[in-house]
Amino acid sequence: MHLPPEEPATPLPLERGLNRLSALAMPLALLIVLLLFLQWPLRDGVGAGSSQANDLAQAVFALYVAVALRHAGRRGAHLVSRPDLAHVGGPWLRALRGMGAPLAVLPWAVFVCINAAPTVWRSVRGLESFPETANPGYFVVKAALLLLASLLALQALVDLWRAACATRAATAATAAKGPAA
Repeated sequence: MHLPPEEPATPLPLERGLNRLSALAMPLALLIVLLLFLQWPLRDGVGAGSSQANDLAQAVFALYVAVALRHAGRRGAHLVSRPDLAHVGGPWLRALRGMGAPLAVLPWAVFVCINAAPTVWRSVRGLESFPETANPGYFVVKAALLLLASLLALQALVDLWRAACATRAATAATAAKGPAA
C-alpha cells in the first residue's frame, strides 16, 4: 500500500507558495471538463464555437497539468519508483533516498527551462495561435511547458533542502550515539 509522504510540520515559504498555486489550479479541472462537454452541444446544437471550446480546453489543460504534476510529485503520487521502500532502512538511508528523485529531476528541469525559454518567448511575444484553427492561445500551451519545468525545478530544490536537513540530522544522531560496539 502506498502512503503519501508526511507533510512537513513547518513548510518552507517556497513550499507554501507552491502549495497555494496548486490549490488555485485545482478548479481548472472542472473548467476543462465543462469546456470539453460543451463541444458537442456547440457543434451539434449551435453550429459554432466547438473549436474555440476545444482550443481553450487545451490551453487550460496545459496549465493544469503543469501545476498538477508538481503537486502529484510532492504527494508521492508521481515519480516514485518504490514507495514501499520509503520507510525502510535507517534515518541515513532514508535521507539519501530522499535525494534521489530531486537529483534526477532538477538537472532535466533546468535543461528544459534553458532550452525552451527562447521558443516560449517567441510564441508569447507573437501571441501564437493554434495551428489547425488559428484561434489565439497556443502560446499558453508553450508557456505551460516552461511553467511545468520551473515548478518541478523549484520542488526539487525544496526536496533537496529537506533531504539535506534529514541527512544532517541523521549524521548528528549517528555521531551522538558514538562508535558501534
